[in-house]
Amino acid sequence: MPVVLCGCETWSLTLRVERRLKLYENRVLRIFGLKTDEVTGKWRKLQKDELSDLYSSTYTFMVRVIKSRTMRWAGHVARMGERRGIYRVFGGET
Repeated sequence: MPVVLCGCETWSLTLRVERRLKLYENRVLRIFGLKTDEVTGKWRKLQKDELSDLYSSTYTFMVRVIKSRTMRWAGHVARMGERRGIYRVFGGET
């Protein structure tokens, strides 16, 4: 997950990106979410509806982390003084 979320503080989180992150997260959950079948006793991957029952949420975990990190970064930038270089990028004095 750290590799996927590297630099996410500055991403523009569009609906398309959110959808792709959800698909990726479901793939990862399906890989790590193996379950034994009650009838045969063999390991099997979870189906889409089983994943949604287990991890149902409005936002996926990664989307929540990205939104949290973005807000933390915005607060950090807001607290910076006007003489810092980042302020000039956002339209401050030159």
